[in-house]
Amino acid sequence: MSVTDAVLADLYDPPAPSRVLTVRSADGATLHVEVHEPVNGAADAAGAADAPAVVLAHGWTCSTAFWAAQIRALRVDHKVIAYDQRGHGRTPASAACSTDALADDLEAVLEATLAPGERAVVAGHSMGGMTVMAASARPAFRAHAAAVLLCSTGSSRLVAESTVLPLRPGRLRTWLTGHVLGSRAPLGPVTPVARRILKYATMGADSAPHMVEACARIVHACPRRVRYSWSHVLDLLDLDHAVRELRVPTAVVAGTADRLTPPVHARRLAEALPDCAGLTELAGVGHMTPVESPDVVTARIRELAAAHVRRPAGEAQEQHHVKEGA
Repeated sequence: MSVTDAVLADLYDPPAPSRVLTVRSADGATLHVEVHEPVNGAADAAGAADAPAVVLAHGWTCSTAFWAAQIRALRVDHKVIAYDQRGHGRTPASAACSTDALADDLEAVLEATLAPGERAVVAGHSMGGMTVMAASARPAFRAHAAAVLLCSTGSSRLVAESTVLPLRPGRLRTWLTGHVLGSRAPLGPVTPVARRILKYATMGADSAPHMVEACARIVHACPRRVRYSWSHVLDLLDLDHAVRELRVPTAVVAGTADRLTPPVHARRLAEALPDCAGLTELAGVGHMTPVESPDVVTARIRELAAAHVRRPAGEAQEQHHVKEGA
């Protein structure tokens, strides 16, 4: 194992989950879901049962591995649930590619992994944030979502406002950007040139080499047919109405150097959200915020869980006594 491989294994390989589930969505599609129970040795079974839950939805061309830093940090005292979107990671591809399908899948994961009445922080990055918005009015989402974190995402005009191509805004840039992002071309192996392209398009200029390598391996592992199919969903995305249905406290995180979803999207979300819990703009950070600024993203999730999910100790103890006496 090379030094780079050792660093990647240490930082970017998610820990083994406590449970692996195959969850069936509304149309029969199956989803790979991982549940990480708290590993704090001081916590007893009752304490683990009362650990606040966090659900993580990754973005386009990524997988559960994208959340490795958050899983490692949060599983100490949270129940962390991560799943692979359709066609990504270990979830099989599906002919259904739409925001409705994304919402169906998130609902299915929430219902399969959370007990009746159990609520969670739901965090979504990029297409994962769009998944959250698409599900905002769904019954299962409203029953289980206590708070939301939206990272590096937008609700509409993704291609028109992307700055991946250094051209003036307008029809030509939009047309060219759509063809670049929606290309059928294979990405091929992770080479030095591939790393430079990925870094330019998706990450900040000061991103560490191991961060770039980790993101490149994750993105290049996505099948090109899956990448192509979901690019069209993103091209036509219009979830502005769904943002206004997101009624739980919602924090927004964005990188100022994000070329895929520039900060204009985050600011628009913050203005439209019924209950915005703050907008954090990370100077010099690109699109891959959970990897580029893992501590900030993890801290925002912790803050939301502490404020909106974690129950007072007395309440938790009282409920355990009731269960034991039942």
